[in-house]
Amino acid sequence: MAAKTTTETVGAHEAPVPRRLLAAATRLFAERGYDRTSVQEIVEAAGVTKGALYHYFGSKDDLLHEVYARMLRLQQQRLDAVADSDAPVEERLRAAAADVVVTTIENLDDAAIFFRSMHQLSPEKSKQVRAERRRYHERFRALVEEGQRTGVFSDATPADLVVDYHFGSVHHLSTWYHEGGPLTPQQVADHLADLLMRALRP
Repeated sequence: MAAKTTTETVGAHEAPVPRRLLAAATRLFAERGYDRTSVQEIVEAAGVTKGALYHYFGSKDDLLHEVYARMLRLQQQRLDAVADSDAPVEERLRAAAADVVVTTIENLDDAAIFFRSMHQLSPEKSKQVRAERRRYHERFRALVEEGQRTGVFSDATPADLVVDYHFGSVHHLSTWYHEGGPLTPQQVADHLADLLMRALRP
C-alpha cells in the first residue's frame, strides 16, 4: 500500500516492544495477508522473541484486532470532541464526516488489513470490533438525527441510511486511494463531506 500510514516500521531499538510488534505485523499483513503471515515472521521482523509477543498480545488474532482497534479509538476520540463542541450541528457533522475520511487515509494499511481480514477474527474479537464500530456509528448518526429533528437537515432519508451512505464511501478508500494521486487526503475528505451535506439539505 503506497499511502502514508501511522504504522511505519521503526528500528528495532527505537520504539517500545508493543509498537514494534504492531508495526511489523501491519507491514506483513499488508504485504502478504493475515493468513500467510506467521508469528515467527512477525517476531523476527520486530526483533523480539515469541515470548515478548505473547506477553503483550497473546496471539496473532490479538494483533489483528489491535491493528484496527487503535484506529477506531483515535476516530472515536476525535468524533466525541467534535460532537461535544458548541458549534452548530451542520458544522459538527461536516467536521466529523471529513475527519473520518482523513484519519482512514492516514491509517490506510490498517483499514485495508481489517476489511480484508475481519472474517478471520475469532468470534469474541469479532464481537468486540462490531460493538466498537457500532458505538462510533451511533454517535455519528446522533448528529444526523439532531439536525433532522431541529429542521436543519432534511428527514426525507432515514438517518441510518445516511450513515451507511457515507461510511460505504469511507470503507472503499483503501481500494483506490494512493498517495501522490490527484487529490490530497483533505480534498477527498472535503468532497465526500460536501456530498453528505448536500444529500441532507432541506
